[in-house]
Amino acid sequence: MSICYKVGDKDTRPWGTWEVLAVGDSYIVKRLNINPKQSVSLQLHHFRNEHWIIVKGTATVTLNDDIKTVLQNESVYIPVETKHRIANDTDENLVFIEVQTGDTLDENDIERFDDRYGRIQI
Repeated sequence: MSICYKVGDKDTRPWGTWEVLAVGDSYIVKRLNINPKQSVSLQLHHFRNEHWIIVKGTATVTLNDDIKTVLQNESVYIPVETKHRIANDTDENLVFIEVQTGDTLDENDIERFDDRYGRIQI
């Protein structure tokens, strides 16, 4: 088991911010804010699943080849090895809670496929 986060860890990215709210033996809880008209990279994780709960705003979510709109109070499950992206196509901030589960929870477990900010690493 490898967990490389602690409560209070946070970072600012080109698309917005994230902050760790809780850490357990096999889970991490983060709050993410996606700025208007921004998105995270199209990515996948080799070691973790993610659960997203939209708490403010409207998300455009990509899961492999499927793109769908996810509204406030709705959720999405992202299994390990699934290409995914969340985008905020609106003029308001998008806030969601992310619960990561797995044996290895590390910010470096990101394989990027498409990134508007030039952070491709494949």
